[in-house]
Amino acid sequence: MLKFHSNNLLELPSIAEKLLSELGEKKIICIYGQMGVGKTTLIKEICNLLGVSETVSSPTFSLVNEYTTIKGENIFHFDFYRIKNLEEVYDIGYQEYFYSGNLCLIEWPELIEQLIPLNAMRIFIAINQGQRTYEIK
Repeated sequence: MLKFHSNNLLELPSIAEKLLSELGEKKIICIYGQMGVGKTTLIKEICNLLGVSETVSSPTFSLVNEYTTIKGENIFHFDFYRIKNLEEVYDIGYQEYFYSGNLCLIEWPELIEQLIPLNAMRIFIAINQGQRTYEIK
């Protein structure tokens, strides 16, 4: 378990670099945290570091956005906040994404926990008195 702290957004590129350095062969990053904690902001920074030039935004209604890195690799960004049942996740063909070998960044993974591969990286973000804590499990 690793833990990083941040007092402002200027530290986010460094935090994202540290998180990516811990990724190893894992291709799925699950990001947990309350509404407004900075899940999408972290994903934007990860995509920026990986050379994504498209606008990165939360796919709240479409469930998944696809981005392309400068190296031509795909990144899939999921937001499961609005799902009502697992059938919606099956309907988008989640297995094709999760097992594609491409990086998958997942917001609200706790709503589909039983579908997440065991080897996924899990990042928990919390805010306490203005300081963000990023904990990798």
